[in-house]
Order: sequence, then structure tokens, then C-alpha cells
Amino acid sequence: MQKIKPCLWFDDKAEEAMNFYISIFKDGKVLSVNHAGGKVLVVNFVLRGQEIMAFNGGPMFKFTEAASMFVSCENQAEVDEYWEKLSAGGEKSQCGWLKDKYGLSWQIIPNALMKLMGDPDPKKAGAVMQEMMKMSKIVIADLEKAYQRAA
Repeated sequence: MQKIKPCLWFDDKAEEAMNFYISIFKDGKVLSVNHAGGKVLVVNFVLRGQEIMAFNGGPMFKFTEAASMFVSCENQAEVDEYWEKLSAGGEKSQCGWLKDKYGLSWQIIPNALMKLMGDPDPKKAGAVMQEMMKMSKIVIADLEKAYQRAA
């Protein structure tokens, strides 16, 4: 068991959200569903090796962009898949950020972005950053073009 794991507060849709997330992430699995008073109270599940807890705590608190789930993607196909599936019924933002239909913020970020922005040449890294700032969903080919132009 992980010693630290995120705990997500839902009004009353923790189990529904968990099932949505595990349907998107191929290795997702349910660890437990706990009830209190005949209703689901707490669920525990795993996405990409990360244990997550979610509970139905009522309407007092809502998600904000101050906390998000960061998804590292190997290629454009992964970016495209997670972007479309997680944003369905939610809202797309910029720079790889989106909110799912439950209001939880996600960052769908290709590993290539971090590599290109980490270039020691500030001109190249800056060109990649400027290109990314124009994007909603991150497009690796466009980042690479900006990087090459700055070379």
C-alpha cells in the first residue's frame, strides 16, 4: 500500500467517477468499494500504478485547478486518446489542461514536451514554450517544428 495517495472529494459520484477513470486507463482496477448507510462512501482504485481514494463527502467542496492529475504520455496517440476520453462531457483548456465531466483537472502532457523544454539552449526551449502556449491539446509535431526553427 502506498504511504501517500491522492484522495478526491466528490459530492455523490465517487464510484461513477472511478468507473469512468478505470474505463479510460487500460491498467485501471478497483481495489475496494466501501458502503455506509447503504450508500457508497469510499472507493479505492489504481490508475497507471497510482493508488487513488475517492469519497462521497457532499456538496461542500469542489475541485479547482489548484490540484490536477498529471498524465505523462509516450506519444501523440496516447495524448489524443486521453485528451478526448477525459474531456468528454467536460471542458478543454490550454497547454494540455482539461477538466473532466466531474470537474477534476487533468494535464495530458507528452514526455517530448518536457524533453524539448529542458534543452539547455534557451532559444530552443523558449520556442517550444511559446508554441505550447498557443495550444489546447499538445501536438508533438508542432513542438518539434518550433524547436527545429529555433536551431
